[in-house]
Amino acid sequence: MMTRSLLLLLPIFILSACSTREIDSSNEFPNNGRDETAFKRDTLYLDERLPPGFPMPDESFKEGLGQQIRYLDRISAQDYSVGNLQISRDDLRATASELQMWLNDPTYWPALSAYQLAGQDQRGNVQITGYYVPVLEVRHQPDALYRYPLYRKPTPVNGAPLPTRDQIDFEGALDGQGLELAYTSSLVDNFFLHVQGSGVVEFEDGERRLFSWGGANGHPYRSLGKVLIERGEIDREHVSAQSIRSWLAEHPEQMREVLATNPSYLFFSEGLDKPVGAANVPLTPLYSVAVDPAVIPLGSILLGEVPKLNEQGQLIGHEFRLLLAQDKGGAIKGPGHIDWYQGIGEDAHFHAGQLKHFGRVWLLLPRAAESTALVKTP
Repeated sequence: MMTRSLLLLLPIFILSACSTREIDSSNEFPNNGRDETAFKRDTLYLDERLPPGFPMPDESFKEGLGQQIRYLDRISAQDYSVGNLQISRDDLRATASELQMWLNDPTYWPALSAYQLAGQDQRGNVQITGYYVPVLEVRHQPDALYRYPLYRKPTPVNGAPLPTRDQIDFEGALDGQGLELAYTSSLVDNFFLHVQGSGVVEFEDGERRLFSWGGANGHPYRSLGKVLIERGEIDREHVSAQSIRSWLAEHPEQMREVLATNPSYLFFSEGLDKPVGAANVPLTPLYSVAVDPAVIPLGSILLGEVPKLNEQGQLIGHEFRLLLAQDKGGAIKGPGHIDWYQGIGEDAHFHAGQLKHFGRVWLLLPRAAESTALVKTP
């Protein structure tokens, strides 16, 4: 399973919002989509009136919704305490059933309520970033060019912590243990593959495999984008996966030191046919999202007001979209950030790399759940 899963660990350039100015300064750039005048609240979720209609999704959402239902039917009955809401697995299952009935009969109006997520600024502004599954050329054996390993997870010795990124990539901490799955031509490519959490690799004979999330070294994740913003190397308005790659290519003498600022390191596993998330179901491009399960339970269905960008990565508006909470990731923490899955390959890479703007998110729950048992008293 890929915990970003896909792991997500998501595009590195991003951070959740939070500072004395309500969001992190790295996310303060012109036209970032944030509504600074929105009502400020002191609860995680705010009960709101639903928009006048749900956005009709395409056929791929129906399959993703079916996967969501299979996940909810597979897990045991349980309750989730998220801020001021107490939610059950059955509530999430009922939400999925209501939407499934609507998809089968658009004249049926789902009996659902919407609870807006507060965002890190308590004004409902949630940063929506993107992730994707890259396709990476690799070799079975190392040569002069393809000499940077992708590893499966080692077994800790006597409970000792696993080595850091710097120790693994630059000091050979895992050499000679037979953990290599493939070899790439770039440590930067490896780094971004770690950030995404999974990827498709293509060997010299044309064979393709999916490398999925296989665990992490347990060290904290730190955003390279924020590091480069803090150092004045990239301005916050233009930080993206592409701009970080360009900076690293232009400053090879600083690559080790900068990469080492993120000691977190991802390992991979083989065997899956399609990218999956933390819910262990295949991810659906443009509908699956990675969330913090402490805020949004896996298996939830969300209504998102997500950013619409032009080819230059500039915000031109928002659109409503149904989203499936099927993944999680080390960089997705708190109520101020979700990561939106864009798909596989270079087109998905481009769109994922541009996303860093604010939108709004509502958790959908069945109206039957509206009771004193659902909303916790302060």
